[in-house]
Amino acid sequence: MPPASAVILVVEDEPLQLMMAVDLVETAGFDVVEARSADEAVRILENRLDIRVVFTDIDMPGGVDGMKLAATIRDRWPPIELIIISGKQRLQPKDLPARGVFFSKPYKRDEVTKALQRFAS
Repeated sequence: MPPASAVILVVEDEPLQLMMAVDLVETAGFDVVEARSADEAVRILENRLDIRVVFTDIDMPGGVDGMKLAATIRDRWPPIELIIISGKQRLQPKDLPARGVFFSKPYKRDEVTKALQRFAS
């Protein structure tokens, strides 16, 4: 089981995808905070010190997508780990921020769960 203080911020604009991601994180035993945009995620990160991992989609409306969010997190909150997902883009390891991992949608729940557990330990 993950440490009780492990909180995961899920950033997803599609309601069904958000619900599935939150279910995955909760089933893995973590506390979840939800954001529906990168801007909302930044506001949450500015006000919470307990976020250990950000689990974000790349493709979101507005001026800040998941990759820009990941770059902001790496710059402003370097200890936070990053799980990046997309159903439209395919990233190579060189495209990822430091300590970031990428999963294509539809992702395998067990692979994402293992990454969450590794990052939160």
